[in-house]
Amino acid sequence: MYTSLVIPAFRTLALCAVPVLFLGVGTATSKEAFQQCGKASWYKLGGTTANGERANPQGLTAAHRSLPFGTLVDVTNLANGKTVTVRINDRGPFAKGRVIDVTLAAAKQLGFVNKGITKVRVTSADAKKIAKHTQKCR
Repeated sequence: MYTSLVIPAFRTLALCAVPVLFLGVGTATSKEAFQQCGKASWYKLGGTTANGERANPQGLTAAHRSLPFGTLVDVTNLANGKTVTVRINDRGPFAKGRVIDVTLAAAKQLGFVNKGITKVRVTSADAKKIAKHTQKCR
């Protein structure tokens, strides 16, 4: 008789707990969003990128040292507030102090082609990314 009361109660508890567990999944990903600030430059592409695709200066792509290929990131020019979404398909930048290199097309949308370098914030909520790269921007 004791087991007949415990098992239905346990099933009820288990069924109530399952939705609560799934509610926590959505909030965990927003806390793990990627953010990095620093300098960005634009570069002329030729040949192939590090992931093997043909370079396209008119595409909205970028080079990052460690983010996985295919990661979508939002790059915001901190000088004028303009933002563009680019896809990581190359490695770099190799100049000290820079966090991302974008294509000419992306630099045009961000408004820094003539200047060549600008301060940016790079963010992504892409689930493929690794949160250990995240930093707080000032």
